[in-house]
Amino acid sequence: MRQLFPAVVDDVDLYDAYSPASSDPVLRLNMVSSADGRVTDRDGRSGGLGGNGDKEVFRTLRALADGILVGAGTARAEGYGPHRLRTDLAQRRTAVGLGGPAPIVVVSRSLDMDYDAPLFSEAQTPTIMLTCQSAPADVQRRAAEAGVVVVAGDDDVDLKLGVAVLRQQFGLAHILCEGGPSLNAALLDAGLVDELCLTLAPMVVGHDAPSLTAPIQSGRPLTLHTALEQDGELFLRYRLGRPTS
Repeated sequence: MRQLFPAVVDDVDLYDAYSPASSDPVLRLNMVSSADGRVTDRDGRSGGLGGNGDKEVFRTLRALADGILVGAGTARAEGYGPHRLRTDLAQRRTAVGLGGPAPIVVVSRSLDMDYDAPLFSEAQTPTIMLTCQSAPADVQRRAAEAGVVVVAGDDDVDLKLGVAVLRQQFGLAHILCEGGPSLNAALLDAGLVDELCLTLAPMVVGHDAPSLTAPIQSGRPLTLHTALEQDGELFLRYRLGRPTS
């Protein structure tokens, strides 16, 4: 993979290229999009859009994160399992004191999940369910048996509170969000997103698939931090500015 911006580098080290600039808390969105702005293929999955380079960026961003945030709908549609580290990335992670795999954090108001699935039963680091008070008490108990439950908000998940709890109680300073569009929009509207890591796939999907975000209340200016390329895919890392009306 080569870097195009801010300087040309023919063979870039992805772990170094995507490492946060400081130890300050950061929340990143990582998404893949077709050239016509769609985030799923015709089968309704994002995995069909990205090539080998996207998969490598995906693994690297996960290896850098303290926690991996995802909406329940995306977790179900994509068949999420627990975070697993390739040997070389586990070594890089250990070298900077990050330890074992990052927990998957699933945002769900209803807690409608299969708690016998590998996401829970095979997780080396327990999966966290981020939910709200209105979730049924019996399902909360089942979720707590399978993993960890964090309650933030009454009728809806309070993402600001939830992210604060994840950082303060679980030490998840660097959070990676993998969507979907509704969660992306909610995080943007809450002013919680610091970076957008976007893979632009060289294809036109041409069907009524979701876009990067659901409608948002205010825009955010982007500053390009790095641009990489492999096999026609572009990997764009942006920093987000203050919301605009």
